[in-house]
Order: sequence, then C-alpha cells, then structure tokens
Amino acid sequence: MSAVETTTTTVRKTALNAVHRQMGAKMVDFNGWDMPVEYPASIGCGIINEHMAVRTGVGIFDVSHMGDIRLAGPQALAAVQHISMNDASRLAVGQAQYSALLYPQGTFVDDVIVHRLGEDEYLLVINAGTREKDFNWVRDNTRQFDCAVENLSDDFTQIAIQGPKGVNVLQKLTDADLSAVKFYWVTRGTVCGLKNILIARTGYTAEDGFEIYIPADEATSARVWNEILSAGKESGLVPCGLGSRNTLRLEGKLPLYGHEISDTINVWEAGLDRFCKMEKPEFVGRAALEQARTAGVKRTLVGLEMTERGIARDGYKVLNGDGSGREIGYVTSGSPAPFLKKNIALAYMPLHFASAGTAVKVEIRGQGVGAQVVPTPFYKRPKK
Repeated sequence: MSAVETTTTTVRKTALNAVHRQMGAKMVDFNGWDMPVEYPASIGCGIINEHMAVRTGVGIFDVSHMGDIRLAGPQALAAVQHISMNDASRLAVGQAQYSALLYPQGTFVDDVIVHRLGEDEYLLVINAGTREKDFNWVRDNTRQFDCAVENLSDDFTQIAIQGPKGVNVLQKLTDADLSAVKFYWVTRGTVCGLKNILIARTGYTAEDGFEIYIPADEATSARVWNEILSAGKESGLVPCGLGSRNTLRLEGKLPLYGHEISDTINVWEAGLDRFCKMEKPEFVGRAALEQARTAGVKRTLVGLEMTERGIARDGYKVLNGDGSGREIGYVTSGSPAPFLKKNIALAYMPLHFASAGTAVKVEIRGQGVGAQVVPTPFYKRPKK
C-alpha cells in the first residue's frame, strides 16, 4: 500500500466494488481507488472486529488495487537481480521473497514481493499508489536484458484470505494441497471451479494466510468472494477493509510506502538490511548503500508504546523525554493496536534514542505525551 497520491484524475474501482457497496462498506478514496475502509457492525465488522477476526480466526480482503509486473525471458533472472535488492537467484520455482526496488541513491522506489513462477518467469507484486511509477521504472531499468516486461495489474482480482483458520476455509474451495505450501511459496490449482489459479501463501497482516489471483471480471470476482464468505461462515470469517489491514500490518511492523519507506529513506535506516544482499555483484543502489553503511546510520526506525493516555498519529513529532521539548524525530505510523490493547507507533529517531526502554514524548495537540521505545515487531504470530 502507499501514501503517495496517484496521478490519475478519476477514482478507480476494483471488480468487487459493487459487492463492497452492497455489503454496506464505508468507502474511501485510497490512492485514487474507491476502497472499503471497514464493513458495518451490523454484520459483525468494524475495524476492531475485523482485526480480531484475522488474529484469532479468518478474514478476507479485496487487494485488487495492488499491481503486478511479469518479467519473462532468457535474462529474466538477470533483470530481477539488477532492479531488486534481495537475491532472486536463491528462489526455487514456486518460491517468493520480500524485496525492494531502489533508486541509485539507495532509497526506495517501492517494496515488492518477487515470485518465481517458472524457470525464466517472475512476478513482482507492487503497491497500489505506485503502480505506474513502478512499472515505468522496471521497464526503463531492464531494457538491456533479453526479457519481456508486462503490466498485468488490471488482469487479476486479488483476494487475501488471512488468519490462522484461513487454510481451512480456502482448502474447502480448492483441489491444491495447501498443507504442502510453505509460507512465502506459491502453487496453482482449481479454486471455486476456476482452473490454474495462482495461490500464494503471503499477506500483509503478520498472520498466516493466502492471496489468490483470479480473472478480474465482475461476475467471476463476485462469485468467488461470496463462495469464500459462505465457506468461512462456520469459522467466523468476516470481510475486512483497509482500516484493519493497516492496524494488522502495524502490529507486525510491516512497512508502508510513504511512511516507513520512501524515496528519502534508505535501506539501513528502515532496518530492512536482512533483505538486502550486498554480496550480490551488482544492483541499482548498491554503491550508495556501501557508502551509507561506511558513513554510519544517523537515524533508525523504532517502535513506540504510549505510556500516557494518547494516540500517536502519523506525522506527529517525537520529543526528547527530558522535558526540554526538543524535537528528535517523527511518527511514521501510529494507532491503537486492537489485539495488543495498547497504543503503538513507529518512528524515525536518532540512534542514541533507539534503545528499548528509552523514555520520549509524542506531541499530541501541542502537549508532550509520554511514550517509550519498545522492541519490534510488536506482534509475532505463534509458531505451530
């Protein structure tokens, strides 16, 4: 997802738009897309209920606003290696990895999921608000390689089935053996009677789950959505909007473009170095990252938990905790955490304020409100 404004003038709609409106969803303009932020309490929804359903049971999301770029051809791997910071050569066919596209200065074009679909075929899943920018960037930076670059963003309705009971719900609707699909792997199978559907064990909720890619026509999309709802009834499945998607990803410290990552933040500052394989011989941004690492990181992304009453919202100032009122950083994302029952935030701050237990204040309506640095992620899903 992205906080960057879209360049399109008309609001775009997914193939499930009419379904969301029929269900009474509260709709918002999200990066130029008409998207559900939450569903009504009358059907057991609302942001908190949707969040809790995903943590303890199962929820489904329309994530068709996300983009998809296919690279295929003899030099597809070389192209992916050149434009992304993770090491795609490690991927087996059917495996996926978290990665990012970087500018030459080592800052973010976007974060992506790279799927290896075949020997010479890769699918990049990109963010909604950066669709056109990302595609143009990928196309322009892979011209020297023998591979085709296709924008498949409008070809799919992408539905996310998320939560510990998600595997049970989806298994009712597919002939694929989901128990054999590990986290961050993909398979293909028949789903709701549709053949050769891509099924990925991925998501943006810090929970187990799947994302399925089906044809993007309205009738098919509505039928599959409703069949998932029906199959999930006994598991307490609920439809979920962007509101709970945001609180779920925040609990798991999953970055959001325009907030935790952007064209002014580098990989080391964002704390994503474990996904950046500097041992690769070459990729866009590598030289700048070498220089930045040698120079030393000046700020870093930390977790905050409010110790006094108040909610740290995106963009709020972080102040020194000594009472001086000196500004030392800023909140990138903040909200109540429904499952943890705390008010939490992510913030960029100088390294010497980054130790767990450090007391700071967040400026809320002109007043410094107490908070402390805590370890992240705030939430980790239980291991089976």
